[in-house]
Amino acid sequence: MNQKVYIAGHRGMVGSAIWRALEKKGYNKLIGKTSQELDLRNQAAVEAFFNTEKPDIIIDAAARVGGILANNDYPYTFLMENMQIQNNLIDAALRFAVQKFIFLGSSCIYPKLAPQPLREEYLLTDSLESTNEWYAIAKISGVKACEAIRKQFGKDFVSLLPTNLYGSHDNFDLKTSHVLPAMIRKFYDAKENGHKPVELWGSGKPMREFLHVDDLAEAVCFALENQMEDNLYNIGTGVDLTIKELASLIQKVVGHEGEIIWDASKPDGTPRKLMDVSKMTHAGWKAKISLEDGIISTYKWFLENQENFKEVKIS
Repeated sequence: MNQKVYIAGHRGMVGSAIWRALEKKGYNKLIGKTSQELDLRNQAAVEAFFNTEKPDIIIDAAARVGGILANNDYPYTFLMENMQIQNNLIDAALRFAVQKFIFLGSSCIYPKLAPQPLREEYLLTDSLESTNEWYAIAKISGVKACEAIRKQFGKDFVSLLPTNLYGSHDNFDLKTSHVLPAMIRKFYDAKENGHKPVELWGSGKPMREFLHVDDLAEAVCFALENQMEDNLYNIGTGVDLTIKELASLIQKVVGHEGEIIWDASKPDGTPRKLMDVSKMTHAGWKAKISLEDGIISTYKWFLENQENFKEVKIS
């Protein structure tokens, strides 16, 4: 509880959830820096930060993130900035003898057509989904860097791969958001405009798994406080549903009574992404928040924060 814990990306959806969870548990030396205070893409700035603060534990929740549209429009940005951020943190953590490093990846780094459910050993066994390969390649390099440090130096570096995340402090900007918060925004806007029809991308047939960000935060706390035997763990619920079923659930929670129109000319992305969470379950952790309860609480947060919810701008 008295160790210095630096949470990279502490203002984002994931980082802020981890901060709240650790604070609740009694950790009293949490360190957070905004991107204005510390540019993680700048190696010299990261070096100076480590030299001054000397953190004991690093949780890397910092990343350039976005949905299909953002990944497709800004490939170099997603590839390079994510590699810069994680490489600077991982290398400094090794050189400054950080005791534990928790790297957060994503389920999107698995091959597009990998067998379902996704097991940790399927990583790098086939080609990636083209619509997000830039982000995925960057994150894969981070996972492998942590694995290499663990193998070469015997350091306690572990990677967690969460499934699709949602929750408070999510991004509801329709140009850059992921599917669940985008649907909340679309159904809300349509409801406020006389229950107009809502147009959604794709066929609605792909299946997705969703994890509330507070559950992920608890998984990070578990990994922090326990000796993890392996270098890589899936974090999810182990349960999925179709995008059409998700849309119906969100429509019900929001109270939209109009029509849903599916634009089949738009891409679906990966057909299915269900995580095999047996390794993390065997270690002693599993998710607790149901999807409907999570959507209800996320919608409540959205309604309370419309004046200042996160808009992402990419340049």
